[in-house]
Amino acid sequence: MRAWISWSSGKDSAYALHTLRRSGEVEVVRLLTTVTAPFDRVSMHGVRTELLRRQAESLRLPVHTVEIPFPCPNRVYQEKMGAAVAAARSEAVEAMAFGDLFLEDVRRYREERLAGTGMRPLFPLWGRPTRPLAEEMIASGLRAVLVAVDPRVLPAEFAGREFDHDLLHDLPEGVDPLGERGEFHTFAYAGPMFDRPIAWRRGERVLRDGFAFQDILPADPT
Repeated sequence: MRAWISWSSGKDSAYALHTLRRSGEVEVVRLLTTVTAPFDRVSMHGVRTELLRRQAESLRLPVHTVEIPFPCPNRVYQEKMGAAVAAARSEAVEAMAFGDLFLEDVRRYREERLAGTGMRPLFPLWGRPTRPLAEEMIASGLRAVLVAVDPRVLPAEFAGREFDHDLLHDLPEGVDPLGERGEFHTFAYAGPMFDRPIAWRRGERVLRDGFAFQDILPADPT
């Protein structure tokens, strides 16, 4: 089965890709990423598109970017995503994979948007307990950095921290270990899904639109 994968630049989509590749049943042929055009950054995560490009190169996959305005009306978003699905179908792609874990409303929305398109939604990580899954990700060699934090539930100082065992230990009670409720978002830069690590360095941390964002900058490989 040929599939595209919804690629946020973070750990969940990275591990979903790894899981699909290991299954031997799905051939992921392209990344699908939403980019907020005025900022030239991955939507929600705020990752620079140059780093997205470097991820794609290391994954050996092309990336289809959906450029959206800011703010983006839902109608515009749905039109652009519909065009992306049509592009996937034109490549004989049969499925769209997602890194979702347990939010039923998010899954239902994705299923409804793909209904009747000829594209099957895939959720390779769905329903797995998040603490053991987080430990498994780290043990696999997946490396990621927190690039966006919701300061209502997690101190802003967590932005810029590594996704590792120390982070899991320090997360306040009630925060999902994988940030599935939007507590935090990540940038994945190394792991078994990549040919080579993506070099980066920390930039400025800013508060914007209710989130603490840690800017990360492309760096030369060491």
